[in-house]
Amino acid sequence: MNVLTTLFPVFFMMALGAVSRIRGWITPVQKEGARSLVFGVLFPVLIFNAIFTSKLSGTTALIILYVTCAFILAYLIGKLVSKFTGDRYGHLTPYLMTTCEGGNVALPLYSTIVGAGYAINVVTFDMAGTIIAFILIPALITAKTSGSMDTKQMLKKIFTNSFVVAAGLGLLCNLSGLYGILETSALFDLYTGTVNTILAPISGVILFTLGYDLNASAEMIGPIAKAALVRIFCGALTIGGFFLLFPSLMTDPIYRTAVILYFMSPTGFALPTQLKPLVKDESEEAFMSSFISIFMIITLIVYVIVALTY
Repeated sequence: MNVLTTLFPVFFMMALGAVSRIRGWITPVQKEGARSLVFGVLFPVLIFNAIFTSKLSGTTALIILYVTCAFILAYLIGKLVSKFTGDRYGHLTPYLMTTCEGGNVALPLYSTIVGAGYAINVVTFDMAGTIIAFILIPALITAKTSGSMDTKQMLKKIFTNSFVVAAGLGLLCNLSGLYGILETSALFDLYTGTVNTILAPISGVILFTLGYDLNASAEMIGPIAKAALVRIFCGALTIGGFFLLFPSLMTDPIYRTAVILYFMSPTGFALPTQLKPLVKDESEEAFMSSFISIFMIITLIVYVIVALTY
């Protein structure tokens, strides 16, 4: 029942998005407007808050560095095997190898096994996902779409990106110790209440737009299956790296469960929207949404195995 409680809202919002497209309740223009609100206004707040409120230690920093490098390696592997996954979507699949959906998938599933008190294990991995999704990938996309821009213009576009600015401000405020001061002040409840109100619609809108774009054709099945195999390989490689680099942590079944579930979770739900500048048509949007949806089935299979052997 816990799994149903966790996943039903995810599938419901995606189904609602798909039905809204089929029945014409929401037009593509309206859908894009909602997506622009989330990524242009709300997501920078999420990025700032995630980094600002993080408690960083020496071991945590090493883990974040390792996971960041692992995602970069996954991206490079995706580029190397783009011929295998198919030329039609080869410009998108390398990005789909990176990031994992922690908040809506890995963390809720993890909590049903070990309890909510160990959420920090998954949140730590998500810090690296934030670096990849909201700093590195925007920089790569800007470089790829900058065309005739000179280096100075391209760097200006990268470092004025709202995601990069939000991440930079969050890190600066974190290192300054401002969060510790805020926690003990009368403004703390005001800050958390405001941020929670801003962040509340994000997951629902992202899931709705994913469902809206979900329209897989038969020709996509092969590329999706191949891309899923590559992503499973990248996830397994990252998990193996944890055993090699952090053996003492991996002897703890609670921590090991977090690693396995997180890196076998689907691509971050926000990524397809970030890749919008690279998308040529609706088929490519459908490919990304379908890839994430199908990979969630793989995640559930992994979850059942982990839960039974925990």
